[in-house]
Amino acid sequence: MFRQLFRKHEFFIAIILIVISLTIGLINPRFFSLANVFSLLRSATIMGIFSMGVLIVLISGGIDVSFTGIAIFSMYTTVSILVARDFQGSIFLPFIISGLLGLILGLINGVIIGVFKLPTLIVTLGTLSLYRGAMLFFVGSNYYNQAELPVAIKEFARASVFTVETSSGKTGLHPTFFILAFLGFIVWYVLKYTMLGRSFYAMGGDRESAERAGFNILRTQLIIYGFAGLLSGIGGMIVGALFRQANPFSIVGTELDIIAAAVLGGASIAGGRGSVIGTLLGVVLITIAKNSLVLLGIPSEWQRVIVGFFILLGTAIPMVQSLVVQRRLAMQRDEIPVTS
Repeated sequence: MFRQLFRKHEFFIAIILIVISLTIGLINPRFFSLANVFSLLRSATIMGIFSMGVLIVLISGGIDVSFTGIAIFSMYTTVSILVARDFQGSIFLPFIISGLLGLILGLINGVIIGVFKLPTLIVTLGTLSLYRGAMLFFVGSNYYNQAELPVAIKEFARASVFTVETSSGKTGLHPTFFILAFLGFIVWYVLKYTMLGRSFYAMGGDRESAERAGFNILRTQLIIYGFAGLLSGIGGMIVGALFRQANPFSIVGTELDIIAAAVLGGASIAGGRGSVIGTLLGVVLITIAKNSLVLLGIPSEWQRVIVGFFILLGTAIPMVQSLVVQRRLAMQRDEIPVTS
């Protein structure tokens, strides 16, 4: 049993997470306060939703860096439409519109990559620049502040599933945590129990073999990038709600953190490997490391250093595990007696 645990990448990430949490908690006991836990979960939600889309792209052997551009473009366009029409309805419509816009933009990625067979990194870098450039040209530095947002978005920003009284006041668990849990469950189920999920892994492992096995590569890519775009649109609306503003340049430059979370959780840049549990552990680890620097009195400039270290760590762990397995197999072969 323990030998199987040591073979799992997620086990090592969980151990590192526990050690870091205990260390920070011993230095500053406020780390384990309910208010801080809810704050960390709130911060991890946005990164977690984006990381689900990044995960399936990495598993399939691609790299997507356009998700933040898709998210903000979808969110800002949705808010603009709703403000122009003086929207007074429920929060579901903003999420539906933003999600559909994200789906369309994600499908554009999928069509360019699948039909023209272009490198995923180049394509998504291009579309990221395209969406941000369009926002800069048409919107500039204009943004919707909290007072200008539709009522449904402002109410959603203040919502909580349950509220608890603490020494520093009231604190609550935001509903976005359950959105992440639901989307994470869907991705986990698809990857583990469906033929579609197997096609993701097969394509990332060896594309030519996947084609010979009968998988429709073009259709699979459209599903992958379309779904990643859908998650980006949903995540974008959550960004607008939690930040309480529709800013065309929110979350710019956070792509590295989110990709790092997936890689740290065991997803391979080369494709064919990755899990939802590992990715979410990576998200929590990076969120704790970044958000808890203040509690330890460490300058925020060290955030980039920490993220870079975690990327190296996430890459090194599978390599070490592979070397251990290879050495063990070599020892077993040496022990087998040679018969003449």
